[in-house]
Amino acid sequence: MAGPTAELFGSVRQVQRLREVRAQIGFTRLDAPDPDNPEIARPVRLWRSSQNWVPASEVRGEGIFLRVREDLINPWVERMQKSTVMQAHREAYTRFRTNRRSGRLSADADFDAMAGWPGERYLALHSLSHALIRTIALECGYSSASLAERIYAGDDEHPRTGILLYTAVPDSEGTLGGLVALAESTHFDRIVRRALKDAARCSSDPLCSERLPRNPADYLHGAACHACLFVSETTCERGNRFLDRRFLVPLGDDADEVLTPQALRP
Repeated sequence: MAGPTAELFGSVRQVQRLREVRAQIGFTRLDAPDPDNPEIARPVRLWRSSQNWVPASEVRGEGIFLRVREDLINPWVERMQKSTVMQAHREAYTRFRTNRRSGRLSADADFDAMAGWPGERYLALHSLSHALIRTIALECGYSSASLAERIYAGDDEHPRTGILLYTAVPDSEGTLGGLVALAESTHFDRIVRRALKDAARCSSDPLCSERLPRNPADYLHGAACHACLFVSETTCERGNRFLDRRFLVPLGDDADEVLTPQALRP
């Protein structure tokens, strides 16, 4: 990999064959389930009695695996630990969990409102993933609902910087080859540039670009909406939470929150 894109990604890999098995064990309403925070949404079991099987489907498709450069994201994480913008996201997470815990679970002195916080690294990778998905869907031949993501951000002890974008349809449409072809350097550089250019502008600006989850707001995204970063619920692994495009492109005078190298900024 060469060119300006190499300043952002350490590696870009074509995943020509991919297999995923999905099993439905329950369902929720309104809020998507979060295994780290059961108070957000309690899954309802499919059967009242125990069963030895669940409905499942097998997906065979293709994808692109991206690894953001660690020497780029590590200094950014250190800056964000002191950022007022990231502090607003942390406080929103605490408020979001507390509001959903109230009235559902009994008082617990050991309740840690920050438990399950995905971390600064996840917000940057997740925002970048959504920007790429929206752009890739316009060029690869798949609809955005046919794509899915997996974010490998790790934790403080084992940090990671991986993003997997792959097809998520249970038929032959998932192996057309259009997604893998975009991982070639001649196409991928254009994809990244277009994704960041689109992220810099939103039809809901300035309302969207100025949004932060400040009290008493009860949501977990900053500068993001259906016109710029949101994707379908089946595509996003966290229900369109933990998104903020100010981590990708400068939206104001202060560009200290931006992860993207100067050479790729629109």
